[in-house]
Amino acid sequence: VKNEKIFLDTLNVVDGLRKMLCLRQVCLFALRHYQARTLSSDVLLSQINNCTHEDEVFSLVGRNKARLSEKHVGIALNVLWQLQKKKPLLLRTSDYIRNHSQFLTLCFLAENKVEHMDNEAIVDTLYSILSLSLPALSKFALCLHKQRGHFSPLIGKIAHLVDLKLDSIQDIRILSVLMICISDVISRSFQGRLVQKVDQLLGEEVHFNYAKRIVQFLQLNKLTHPPLLEKCNKIFLKSTAHLDLDNITLIFGLYDQLGFDNAEFRLFAKQLLSESIENCHDPEAFTKLFFVLGPMAGSEIRERLLATAALIAEGFNSHQALVILKTMQKMKCRHSHLLEKMVSVLHRHLDSYHVLQLVKLTQCLVLLHCHDQELFGKLKMLLFGFLKSSVIPADTAAIIRTLAMLPSSQVEEIIINKATAVLPQCRLQDISCIATALVKWNHYDTMHWQNTSELHVKLLQKLNDWGFQRLQEARNLNLLLEELTHVNGGWLQEVISEETVAACQRLIDQVTWENVLQLSVFLIKTNYCCPSLLDRIASVTVQNINKIHPLEMYFIVYLFSVLNYDPPANEEFFQSCIQHLTSNLSCFDTHHLVLLGHVLAVAGYFPPAIIKTVFDVSFLSRLNTELEVLSDTLKQRVRSQLMKLNRAVCLECPEFHIPWFHERYFKHVLCKGISRINPLRQHVHRMLAEILGGSHYARVSVLTPYYYEIDFECILDKNKKPLSYMAQNILTDDLREIQLRHDIKNEQREALPQGAQRIALEFLDSKAFSKDSNRLKGEPAVKKRHLEILGYRVIQIPHFEWNSMVLSTKPEQMEYLRKRLYETQ
Repeated sequence: VKNEKIFLDTLNVVDGLRKMLCLRQVCLFALRHYQARTLSSDVLLSQINNCTHEDEVFSLVGRNKARLSEKHVGIALNVLWQLQKKKPLLLRTSDYIRNHSQFLTLCFLAENKVEHMDNEAIVDTLYSILSLSLPALSKFALCLHKQRGHFSPLIGKIAHLVDLKLDSIQDIRILSVLMICISDVISRSFQGRLVQKVDQLLGEEVHFNYAKRIVQFLQLNKLTHPPLLEKCNKIFLKSTAHLDLDNITLIFGLYDQLGFDNAEFRLFAKQLLSESIENCHDPEAFTKLFFVLGPMAGSEIRERLLATAALIAEGFNSHQALVILKTMQKMKCRHSHLLEKMVSVLHRHLDSYHVLQLVKLTQCLVLLHCHDQELFGKLKMLLFGFLKSSVIPADTAAIIRTLAMLPSSQVEEIIINKATAVLPQCRLQDISCIATALVKWNHYDTMHWQNTSELHVKLLQKLNDWGFQRLQEARNLNLLLEELTHVNGGWLQEVISEETVAACQRLIDQVTWENVLQLSVFLIKTNYCCPSLLDRIASVTVQNINKIHPLEMYFIVYLFSVLNYDPPANEEFFQSCIQHLTSNLSCFDTHHLVLLGHVLAVAGYFPPAIIKTVFDVSFLSRLNTELEVLSDTLKQRVRSQLMKLNRAVCLECPEFHIPWFHERYFKHVLCKGISRINPLRQHVHRMLAEILGGSHYARVSVLTPYYYEIDFECILDKNKKPLSYMAQNILTDDLREIQLRHDIKNEQREALPQGAQRIALEFLDSKAFSKDSNRLKGEPAVKKRHLEILGYRVIQIPHFEWNSMVLSTKPEQMEYLRKRLYETQ
């Protein structure tokens, strides 16, 4: 920027013009006719219009300052811009014009005469000034943005200018401001160009505020771009002076909405904010502190937060009360005293919530097991009021689903009528919401011996038909996947999964590296093994391996691993993925690396770079620290998968010399509960006793070395004769609980006679198979592999065989078991 003062002065002009635009309804007729002159009768206007060079315009302006009207100024600025437009980009002299003294004169005159301009003249003048000055453009755009002029026609003009000049913008500050301001009016392709441009300009030395604006832009447009988010996160961590409570809260909120997480940022925030609890009693500041710190706090800090929240609860306004309750839900906190306090606060503020806030509030209270019937009665009344006036399908669907969550709620005629009315405008996620509610009401009616109304049944069928129709009419895979992102629950799994996969197959040519992640996540969610789609995903991934971010690659590998599916070029696919992942291990938090290692192990791959990294002492130390800031659910998952990875490496890759160090973990887990013998196990154990010659020939609920639990174990000698267990817990007829043995790993297992073999008998339910086929999924396949390494012959009995009509009687089941036990391996 050569002359910042000129741009600041230009901004003053712009601000004056903006103010004038806001008064466009005032005295419009008078403004349009003030100092009216026609072009034909004004010699000076004709002279300006006839100029062929910028210096001619500036010369006329310099000689005629006193005579210049608002029309002269507007025409002069427009001529300057038109002269620039006619020149090739490399020959333009925008800097010369912006720095010319007469250009500044024109800007001052425009500001002074703005009250005499009509709307069209204001816009034209703005366009001319701003086309010649990107810094002024960014400042004016920010001015409009702060005045909530997001959808002003001027924003469209600004977006057009940014589109034209994007390649020439080299200032990250200017670009970050413009991105925020025009985000509401730009296309998806333009969003992509902006992200690509800002990714090129963003360096590690960029100012904190610029990175913050970029993350805000991504959140406003719901764009997940891991490389850009990682760059911004590094800038945040280097700008600790700016990381106060307000900024940390803002960043956490943005990350949460974008589905992005970074353990290092969490650890820093936790350390910084934990020191602030004692002195934080202002409701606004405490709400932010609770929002950030609550979900990752240890037990001591958690109790202090809850106690402080209860102490100052009466001071919370409506927004703060909602944030506290949403955070309590995220923490899975059922602190009865604090909940009572929050209910008391809510009674005062219920009327101030808009519809979606009320929906979220109701959901939180139900999930937190609130029992205040008076409050639920008020919520129901307010929700019905919003339902009657709602014209937005998504809002209507959300209200209906929330009403179904209320205690003792029943479907009413207004709900049926409203759902029927909005159905033709509903997206798949809206249909899913309404269907989920109707199924819940149907279940409630059945439980209470009430007849489901005919209208109720007809609407449910209409919902299904409309969902099928929407899927059949889908022509754009990206739009379809966008809708499916928000569809969850039973309606997807039980009603439309097959039709949805068929729609994706029909659009298979539209699968690209840019949407392969969304498609993979959808197939994971539906548990659907579709060979054509999986083959396409593998092919696109291999061809575009360097374009896919490593964090996204994890989900693609997870899909193939969990479904136990081998694409045609299986080795090439996995080796390409592993090469890409191991070259970018720095992208992963420690807990992500554990999850990645486990997924690859399930698929049968043990990359040395990952295995040696995960089982390094310093890595495990960092993992312990990182686990402190993860949610309880994720923490439990990471620990479980670290154990499974440890077990897999010990059994399958002894050459790594990794010790088995999960004895204490298992003793802790097993002490929490005991295995209960279910009716199926009772029934099968009796049949095995009959087949083998006594109950002492079969053991039930056996814990193997490395802590696999198997349904039944027996031993057959080389002549297929059963061997007796001398120390056997005899199963009685009544259902009883048994304690699994904790020290099985250290137990001296008696050596089997030569030729004898241990047999593991496993019954597999529907969770062990992909939805559409009898294909065994990854985890049960790994268990079979590991049990075989431990010396077992593994017999896995699928639910679809055991529950078939062929095995509907006990003699048939006995014969089936006998054949499986004595079959030749």
